[in-house]
Amino acid sequence: MCGIVGYIGHRSAADVVVDGLTRLEYRGYDSAGIVTADKQAHLEVVKRAGKLSILKEALKTNPLNGNIGIGHTRWATHGKPNDINSHPHLTEDSKLAVIHNGIIENYMSLKESLISKGHVFVSDTDTEVIVHLIEEYYEGRIVPAVQRALKDVVGAYAIVVSHIDHDILIAARATSPMVIGIGEDENFVASDVPALLPYTKEVIFLQDGDMALIEKDRIGLRDFDGNEIEREISTIQWDAEAAEKAGFEHYMLKEIYEQPTVLQNTFGGRFAPNGMDVELGLGLDVHKINRIVITAAGTAYYSGAVGEYLIEQLALLPTEIELASEFRYRKPILSEHTLCIVVSQSGETIDTLEALREAKRKGAQTLAILNVKGSSISREVDDVLYIHAGPEIGVASTKAYIAMLAAFELIAIWLGRARGVLNNMEASRLIQSLRSTPGLVELALEEREHIAQIAEAFKDKDDYLFLGRGINFPTALEGALKLKEISYIHAEAYATGEMKHGPIALIDENMPIVAIATDSELYKKTISNIQEVKARDGIIISLANPEDCEIEKHSDFVIRAPKTHELVSPIVNVVAMQLLAYETAHRLGLDVDQPRNLAKSVTVE
Repeated sequence: MCGIVGYIGHRSAADVVVDGLTRLEYRGYDSAGIVTADKQAHLEVVKRAGKLSILKEALKTNPLNGNIGIGHTRWATHGKPNDINSHPHLTEDSKLAVIHNGIIENYMSLKESLISKGHVFVSDTDTEVIVHLIEEYYEGRIVPAVQRALKDVVGAYAIVVSHIDHDILIAARATSPMVIGIGEDENFVASDVPALLPYTKEVIFLQDGDMALIEKDRIGLRDFDGNEIEREISTIQWDAEAAEKAGFEHYMLKEIYEQPTVLQNTFGGRFAPNGMDVELGLGLDVHKINRIVITAAGTAYYSGAVGEYLIEQLALLPTEIELASEFRYRKPILSEHTLCIVVSQSGETIDTLEALREAKRKGAQTLAILNVKGSSISREVDDVLYIHAGPEIGVASTKAYIAMLAAFELIAIWLGRARGVLNNMEASRLIQSLRSTPGLVELALEEREHIAQIAEAFKDKDDYLFLGRGINFPTALEGALKLKEISYIHAEAYATGEMKHGPIALIDENMPIVAIATDSELYKKTISNIQEVKARDGIIISLANPEDCEIEKHSDFVIRAPKTHELVSPIVNVVAMQLLAYETAHRLGLDVDQPRNLAKSVTVE
């Protein structure tokens, strides 16, 4: 995810900003840039595609002076990673600059309006809209101009604004993180704490709807309406490594808690204004497709299993999920009427890459769901839907998985609408439910302490079973995989209705069984299956909605997950599976972020 650093004070702004961006490199990026304000008529800017080392070399031949500056490392969402699309973005007269994390959902309509008023755009980014909006409203006072501009903007973002005629930085937050650093006769702003640690440990964490007016000797806080507000000053106790984890003990836990923001990034700008359609920018010939094959490995495979349910129900297209490692060796039957969807966080998974190549050899249309731009799969596939999850450092995937689920929701709606089989009412219900998922995931995270108690109770068990039905059978599979990956406890997952066909022989008083029993068309059948397990003395850990009072009669433990549309529920329900695996492994004293024998990206067969 993008990195932001801003400085105002007595030091060389360029030195401070570049140092801060270097400390945020772990977040991942594809370009970088910096702008400073000196005693000139306009701002000075240097920005380059590629790594920070390229920007640093450019600054050697074109050094920037001044004690006010802002800088940015960009993870591309709108527009290719190149010099022009890199941040900061400036007005035509180079007096105003903006850096931005997040996505502006209504940028196209704003851009069209601004162009009609004579504004000239040079990049493909959504960020440049903010620059021209502020310029449109600027009448000599920068703060009111920013406030008016933000009232027009819809989306999740964090921005910092600099103007050559004002010795001030203006920062604003709407969902994307932002932290202010407090110094002596100098102040700082950044998207994450590590950028600030060499200079100060006194910080203010901005909340949604906060605007900070940052001068070198004072910081003023307001809401977007201009009302003064107060926020607590915190003292950071972390070292540099801990700061990269934002105070969490492990990257995996940090990434689990990032999932609400990740969902906003995946969905950002993709819901059409009519509330019934999605805009994915794909060039696929939908009307030629009569069959879909999804292929992936590991966690990505289970996201594809959810995708299979979604596409068949919403787009009425025959869909099947295939293990990438087996796909090309079984001589799959594909044609030009087949869409092959490959799924990979890194875009380098060798089995998935080879599956893609096999699909292309057979003449299929191909689409990739990816996180990393510029990867091998992205270069060879016909079309790409990026999930914008940001870098995932923990080996066991969490936030990338939830973003893959979100991507399949979008694809299924898009296909259903394009084929004319998904009506307005159902499409609207689904989109409303998807819009609510960031908040629902936050609620699901509140169960962590309760889940930790369950993990403590069963951490020494040798085996677990996970049960799920329908679209949440893959959630059970993912739950079992997570527990195996990081706690080394043997875990299996079954479709709940399959228990009586063999696996029920494993049940005894020592076996914990995690049963996904949230609201669904098959809820009553799920309860019947749970009762069968309970009759064999199994230990039932149920995942259920808060409204369900009956579930406690059939369970030893109940974890609550917020209720949502059944087809959206895997996004919410998987959070409990992730937390159970994490808390179990943590209590066993294991290396959660780097489990034995596993690699983040599997690039050999």
